[in-house]
Amino acid sequence: MRKIYFILNPKAGQGNKIKKLIHKIKDQVPESEIYITKSQGDAEDFVRNACLSHSSCDSLRFISCGGDGTFNEILNGVVGFPNAEVGIVPIGTGNDFCRNFDDCGDFFDLSAQANGTSISCDAIKYTSNEKTRFCANMFNIGFDCNVVDLAAKLKTYPLISGPLAYLLAVPAILIAKKGANIAIEADGKNIYNGELLLTSIANGKFCGGGMKSNPDASIHNGFIDLNIIYNVSRFEFLKKFPFYIKGTHGKLPDIKKVILNLKAKKMTITPNNKSIRLCTDGEISNANKIDFECVKDAFKFVLPESNKA
Repeated sequence: MRKIYFILNPKAGQGNKIKKLIHKIKDQVPESEIYITKSQGDAEDFVRNACLSHSSCDSLRFISCGGDGTFNEILNGVVGFPNAEVGIVPIGTGNDFCRNFDDCGDFFDLSAQANGTSISCDAIKYTSNEKTRFCANMFNIGFDCNVVDLAAKLKTYPLISGPLAYLLAVPAILIAKKGANIAIEADGKNIYNGELLLTSIANGKFCGGGMKSNPDASIHNGFIDLNIIYNVSRFEFLKKFPFYIKGTHGKLPDIKKVILNLKAKKMTITPNNKSIRLCTDGEISNANKIDFECVKDAFKFVLPESNKA
């Protein structure tokens, strides 16, 4: 027997799609249950409690209706429950994790979500501030994290939407050239120590709403993909940035002077100051020393049923 839950974040995508989505769910998947989250962390608590209550159920399918942050909460609720699966209806702002699956069915097809199959995916386990959690897609530190951080503050002002806030934040952070000062260790080796513009610790390929920053990353290979952009000039960064967005920067002849890329099973990042701002699947927090480890086949991800012949 399979139980299907649709977990809705009412704030996702400015919240204007939720009412229509509820009607679609009731119409297309009437056997499912709908849960609307009430606050940050509520999705994780609900999902974990559902897993505990239905431990004897053959399959529990939780469809995340929101962005990467909502999906992250549900992931942390299902880890450790082998009968639980996670899917996505991508109505958030970034929706980057599902971009890793460009050859399956329609993520907005609710019946396809209910009838789709699941595959095993890696996750990154991380420990910081004495807490251990899991990340589905990517961590960002430095420039791109600071952009997301400032954009979140700008969105609280009247008449500034999500996209506009991001557009305003990019030049502001670039002018300040606000990066990070950290030490990085990968699989027991010291990799970098000092100022850098940004670094991404990735399971998936995409961040920032479709920017293909880590084109060689894979959610199935058992490795973390690390990108470091050195503390280069604003001019050098702007010159390479269009290629970085498209994921073609690795083909540039002089790219090794700008970016260091490597794969590792474990990593540690230590701030050279008191703490750093850490963006985890689009959500910002303060962090001290952070230990990362790739967990192979950590969770089951629902691929919507394809209509291809």
